[in-house]
Amino acid sequence: MTPTVGSSSLKKGESLRDTVETIEAMGIDAVVVRHGSAGVPWQVASWIDAKVVNAGDGWHEHPTQALLDCYTIRQELGRPMEGAHIAIVGDVKHSRVARSDVLAFTALGARVTLVAPGTLLPPSLEGWPVSVCHDLDAVLPTVDVVYLLRMQLERQEQALVPSLREYARCYGLDAARAARLPAHALVMHPGPMNRGVEITAEVAAMPRSVITRQVSNGVAVRMAVLFLLLGSGGLG
Repeated sequence: MTPTVGSSSLKKGESLRDTVETIEAMGIDAVVVRHGSAGVPWQVASWIDAKVVNAGDGWHEHPTQALLDCYTIRQELGRPMEGAHIAIVGDVKHSRVARSDVLAFTALGARVTLVAPGTLLPPSLEGWPVSVCHDLDAVLPTVDVVYLLRMQLERQEQALVPSLREYARCYGLDAARAARLPAHALVMHPGPMNRGVEITAEVAAMPRSVITRQVSNGVAVRMAVLFLLLGSGGLG
């Protein structure tokens, strides 16, 4: 069950704990939690017996996105991810997708390079099994996957980049940059895309772009997560 805040009693001042305990009392088996604050799914799991799926918590993590990304890369490259070089480009600092992808990609043996201006990287990367580069053009010829993150428009108001045009000039993937990629390399994006900022419409439509396949694979992967939790008895 996935009620929204706007349709729940949270809007009337009810606590989050009271809301989820009320929902559990309806006889649910699982709850999918998407929340703006880090750690909320973990907290909900400590309050109820139903299975909890984290659908994104603040800037923390987005585990099912990482699962579908790994599946898409394995499917499209046609080989295990071990040894693959993956560049994650853009607003890493505010991206829960980046955090989950780094954990998943490196766990499967991939090498990850973060590509971003210093203002869009976390204050500390201690413990992150990654390398960092500020020059996208230097990285592109070496990668198997270039994973573009959505440039959130509110970041411009925070003066983290000079302008969206300047960001696109330095870190956007256009046709000229895409031509520098190896022939087998994939272009990925978690969506929604800002066309003309992190990716041009021309690149999004290229055969090497697997963005729509990420979406379709997401349906299957999330069905598999629910099946493992509820249908097969495979996970406690």
